[in-house]
Amino acid sequence: MYSNNLYKGRFGSLRAALCLGAGLTALSAFAAPALAQEDVAEEETTRTLQTVTITATKREQTLQDVPIAVSVVDDSTIARAAIVDLNDLQSVVPSLTVGQLQSSANTNFIIRGFGNGANNAGIEPSVGVFIDGVYRSRSASQISDLPNIQRVEVLRGPQSTLFGKNASAGVVSVVTKKPQYEFGGVVDATVSNFNGYRLNGYVTGPLSENVAGAFGVTYNKRDGYVEDKGFGPDQNERNRWGARGDLLFEPNENLSFRLLADYDQIDEVCCAAGNVVNGPTGAIVQLLGGNLAAEDPFSYDVYYNFGSTNKIDNGGLSFQADWDLGEVQLTSITAYRESKLDTNQDSDFTSADLIGRNANKTDIQTFTQEFRIASSGVGAVDWMVGGFYFDEKVEIENDFRYGTDFRGYVDVLSNGALNTIEGILGGAPAVGNLFGQAGQGLAEEFGQDNTAKSLFATFDFHASDRATFTFGANYTDDEKSAYGRIVNTDAFSALDLVALGVAVGVPVQVANNPTFNPFLALRPLQFLPPFLGFPNAVEDGYSHDNNMTYTTRFAYDVTDNVNAYISYATGFKATSWNLSRDSRPFASDFIPGSAVTSPPGSPIRNAGLALPNLSTGTRYAGPEEAAVLEGGIKAQFDRFAINLSLFDQNIEGFQSNVFTGTGFALANAGKQSNKGVEVDLTWQPVDPLLLTFAGTFQDALYDSFPNSASGNLSGLKPYNIPDTTTSTSATYFFNVAGLDSFVRADWQYESPTGYFDDPANQALIGIEKEVNLFNASAGFETANGLAVQVWARNLTDDEFITVAFPAVAQAGSISGYPNQPRTFGITVRKSF
Repeated sequence: MYSNNLYKGRFGSLRAALCLGAGLTALSAFAAPALAQEDVAEEETTRTLQTVTITATKREQTLQDVPIAVSVVDDSTIARAAIVDLNDLQSVVPSLTVGQLQSSANTNFIIRGFGNGANNAGIEPSVGVFIDGVYRSRSASQISDLPNIQRVEVLRGPQSTLFGKNASAGVVSVVTKKPQYEFGGVVDATVSNFNGYRLNGYVTGPLSENVAGAFGVTYNKRDGYVEDKGFGPDQNERNRWGARGDLLFEPNENLSFRLLADYDQIDEVCCAAGNVVNGPTGAIVQLLGGNLAAEDPFSYDVYYNFGSTNKIDNGGLSFQADWDLGEVQLTSITAYRESKLDTNQDSDFTSADLIGRNANKTDIQTFTQEFRIASSGVGAVDWMVGGFYFDEKVEIENDFRYGTDFRGYVDVLSNGALNTIEGILGGAPAVGNLFGQAGQGLAEEFGQDNTAKSLFATFDFHASDRATFTFGANYTDDEKSAYGRIVNTDAFSALDLVALGVAVGVPVQVANNPTFNPFLALRPLQFLPPFLGFPNAVEDGYSHDNNMTYTTRFAYDVTDNVNAYISYATGFKATSWNLSRDSRPFASDFIPGSAVTSPPGSPIRNAGLALPNLSTGTRYAGPEEAAVLEGGIKAQFDRFAINLSLFDQNIEGFQSNVFTGTGFALANAGKQSNKGVEVDLTWQPVDPLLLTFAGTFQDALYDSFPNSASGNLSGLKPYNIPDTTTSTSATYFFNVAGLDSFVRADWQYESPTGYFDDPANQALIGIEKEVNLFNASAGFETANGLAVQVWARNLTDDEFITVAFPAVAQAGSISGYPNQPRTFGITVRKSF
C-alpha cells in the first residue's frame, strides 16, 4: 500500500494528483522499472521513485522482481497523459499497437509485431485481453467503461503457460481498484474540442463491518470530426456510457469474495475512411452523380449517402473467491459475458449508392471458469497449479445489398456487356433478366460453438537467495463446431461465363481462354459468387486442437539493485474459422471449373455440391505455435532505473487475415519471426523532474509464406511493423501558491513502414506510415482534492493513415482511415 503522504516538503503531497482515486502508484509513464520506496521524513524534500506491484504472473510481485518483459501504466499516468481508451495506450507502450477499423468492435491488438483478430469474429486474437483476471475474447478499443483503473499491464511475448487460450503474442491485463472500507470517491468532468464532454463518477465505502462496495459510471460524448458532405451525419463521433458495480466481502482475514457487474454501450457514427488513391473508378462514381474527396483524406471531408451504424452492447458478471489456508492459497474466478454488435456501413465510401447496405449483427456469449492453488511463498519451492474452462457461442448475421447506382456502375465498367448478356439469355426468369439491381446481394448466417480446457502449473526453485529456476507447462484442448449459410440473390455472379461462351458458339476447348471468349473479361464484376454452405457432406465444420506449451527461466539477483534473467517460452492459439462470405473449400476438397469443360473429379464435385464459379481458398487457418528466447536485465537505483530485454521470437502458422477489396483471405503463414531489443528507462535527475524513455527496436521477417493472398512473401518484411518505436516523456512537479502542480509532455514515434504485404498495392499507395505524435498536459491539485488539468493530444496535428485497404469493388483505388486530429480540453476532478 502506498502512502498519500509519500511526497512531502516544499513540493507538497501529490496525493495521486489527477488520478482516478486515492493513492499514488507508480510514477513511471510506461513499463518503466520503478525504484524502491523509501521513508521520507516530513521535513525532507527528496522524492524517490516508487515500487510498482503487479500480478503479471498471477502472484503479487514487484515489477523489479518479475523476470519477464512487462510494461505497466498506472492510474496517475493514465490521467496525466489523458488516456481515454486502449487506442491511446499505445502512445506510452511502444511495443503495443492498437488498430481500430470500421467500428470500435473491430480492434486489433499487436505486440512485437504479432497479433490479429479484427473484422472476423471467427478469428480470435493472438493478444489476450484480461480485465480483473477475466478473459475478454473480443474487445472494443476502450477502457472508458472502467472508472476505477489501478493499472494496465502489457506482457510481451507468448504467455500461454499461465494465460492459456489465445495469448500466443502477449497479454493486456487491466486491473481495477478494489472497494475500500473508508468512504471516498472521485467525480470528474472534461470539456474538449469538437463539442466533447466526459463525465465520470466513482464512489466506494463500507456497507457493513466485512462488506465494502463501489459503483462507477462513465459518459463520453463528442461530435464527429469528419464532415459528411453527402447525405449522412458527421463521422467519428463519440457516444458511449458505462456503469460498474463492485462488491467485496471479507468474512475473515483469510477469506475474500469479490463480485463485479458491468454494462457499457457504444452508439455512434464511426468510422470514416478517406480516399487515399483515386483509381479509374472515381470518374465513374462522378459520372453517376456521386462524389468523393479524391486523394484528400486529411481534409476530414467525406461523401457518403447514409450514416454508419456502430452500436455495441457489452456486459457481464464475475465472481472471484480467494481463500488463504496458510500453506496454500486457493483462487476461483467465474465469469459470464455477452457482447452484441449491430453495424451498418456505406462501404463504397462515396455518395454514389453502390453498396446500399453492409449490415452485421453479432452476438457473443462467453462463460469462463478458472481454479488455481498456489503455495504461500515460504520455502525453497514456490508452485502454482490450476485449470481453465472456456465455453463460447458466436452467432452472426450479415446483410449485404447493392444500391440504386450499382447497375449503372457495372454497365459503365462492362461497356454495356450486361445488356448484351441479358439479350442473349432472352430475359430468362431463371437468371432474373435484370442484373445488378438494388436489393440484390447476400443474406448470411455464420456461427460457432467453442469449448476449451487448460491445465497449467509453474514451479519456482530457489537454488539460493539470489538464483531461481522456473519451469511451467500448460496443456490446452480446444474444440470448435462452425457453420455458414448464405442466400445469394446476385444472379450475375452465379452466371457460368464459360458455359455462356459455349452457348453462343465458342468451342469448348477454348471457352476458358479470354482471347476467344469475351465474356470472361466480366469475371472481375462477379463480386458475390455462389457460396457453398458448411457443414456439408464433405466438410464437417469441426476442428479439434491440443497442445502443450511450456516456459523455462533462470533468474539471478546480481546485486540488490540488479536482476538478470534468461527464458524460453512457447505459445499456442487454436484453429480460427473464417466466419464470412470469403470462406472457401480447400483445394484438397474441390477443383474449380465449368461443368461444360469437364473438370477433374473432387470430393465436393463427386458429392454433387459443385456450384457455378465456386472457387477454393480456406475454411479455416490452422493453429499458431509461438516461441521466444529472451534475456533481460532490470536495474533500479535511487534516481535511475532501466529494463533491457533482447528477444528472438517466431510464430509458425501465423493466422494471416488480409482484406483483398471484396473480402478477406485467411491463411497460415509458414513462419514469421521478429528479433529485437526493448528498453525502458526512468531517470529523476532532480527532485521535481521525471524523465522516461521506452523503445522497441525490431527486425521482422516472413521466413516462409509461399501461399499468401499476395503471392510468395517468403524473405520479405511484414507490413505495419516499424523497425523503431519509441515513447519519451518528461514530467515536472512544482508548487505554486500552495498548489501541487505538474507539466508533462510526451512524444510517440514510429519509423516508416508499409501499408500492404502486396507489392502491387504498396506501389499503388506510394507512401509509408510514419508516426510523430506529441501530447502535453499541465495541472494542479488543491489540499482538499480539487484538481484541474489542461491537455492536448496530437499537439502538432500530425497526419498519417492508420490502416489502408483496397477500396470496395473499386479496382485501382485505395481507402484508408486517417488518424485523429489534434484534440484538447480541460478536466476538473474532485476527490473525496
